[in-house]
Amino acid sequence: MADQPRRAKYVLILGSLSAFGPLSIDMYLPAFPTIAAELHSGPSQVQLSLTACTIGLALGQLVAGPLSDTFGRRRPLLVGLVVFTLGSLLCAFAPSAYALVGMRLVQGLGGAAGIVIARAVVRDLYSGIALARFFSLLMLVNGLAPILAPLVGGQMLRVTSWRGVFAVLGAIGVVLLVTTALGVRETLPEQSRRPGSLANTLRIFGGLLGDRAFLGYSLSAALAFAAMFAYISGSSFVLQDVFDMSPQLFSVVFGVNSLGIMLVGQLNGRLVGRVDPRRLLSIGLGINAVGGVAVAVSAVTGVGLVGLLPALFLVASSIGMVFPNATALALSGRPETAGSASALLGVMQFMAGGLAAPLVGVAGTGTALPMGLVMGALSLSAVVVFVLLARRARPSAAAADEHAVPNTYRR
Repeated sequence: MADQPRRAKYVLILGSLSAFGPLSIDMYLPAFPTIAAELHSGPSQVQLSLTACTIGLALGQLVAGPLSDTFGRRRPLLVGLVVFTLGSLLCAFAPSAYALVGMRLVQGLGGAAGIVIARAVVRDLYSGIALARFFSLLMLVNGLAPILAPLVGGQMLRVTSWRGVFAVLGAIGVVLLVTTALGVRETLPEQSRRPGSLANTLRIFGGLLGDRAFLGYSLSAALAFAAMFAYISGSSFVLQDVFDMSPQLFSVVFGVNSLGIMLVGQLNGRLVGRVDPRRLLSIGLGINAVGGVAVAVSAVTGVGLVGLLPALFLVASSIGMVFPNATALALSGRPETAGSASALLGVMQFMAGGLAAPLVGVAGTGTALPMGLVMGALSLSAVVVFVLLARRARPSAAAADEHAVPNTYRR
């Protein structure tokens, strides 16, 4: 690493860019019931806006990732930030639930560039164990977003409407656009770029999907993410409508669970290098499964918050161990296609999450049963996929090269 100040700068900027997902998703969660009432729609329509944003975050990565392998990291990233900012501001003026759905799709498409290219930049700069460690470090910044976003969103509802929440997201987009333009240098030199064409992109994606280890790491992480996303989508209605929490108290509960993600992420960073990343990933998936099953049991038995809240905490906090290791393992050994690999990794996560979101609202707002069953099924599926596809895969570069050092910053 060139120097510590530069390293800290990249942690802050790349962590903030990779936080576009939780920022876009979590900040308006406390306003779900208010949005449904003001726009004269049901919970499923409001949750569809969450799905639209998630699909945008997924599809946008499929575009931005390969483009960054062809044109470098900076230009696609800056364009994406502009689109995110405009989409956020348009959401603030949405006249109907379906207009909000459309604008959320645009917002997600723009935000996707920040997520996928931030991962690719990290892969440009790091390799081996250092890669897994840096992803764990990003969880410190990235983990603040799901803590602060619902808290800020809930408090903003005291002084403004849900439209003000989207205006703030637009302002965040402006700040990150300026910060990125001034603080992030190009990390992919021209000689390392790949020719851009649809055929070449499809060939790369086909090769990645044919890689048993890559598919196992990516898909297991995607299913664990979908389990957490079912919680994100359903908890606002379950905790506020079923258990009568206020938006502010819901924000606190959500923030505590997000704090668990950040703390486990830092624990993971200390363990990487001492414990095989695949072992850490398996532990994280196991915790996710225990939590998901416990949510389902709590919903079926009706034990209430005493069983539900600890189970939700396990599901959420496990992501701090699942994501850094799954990402590092999936991207290891792929420096020449880091953008495309990062895109496919991301699209699996957000597509799985987007498909899970509407399922938790199919029975209305008076029961936690759909959320519990969906979370339990997804978290168990993540473990099954890992065991079948990834557990017997050959050791990855991240696991094998325990003495790998960061790549030199490119100027």
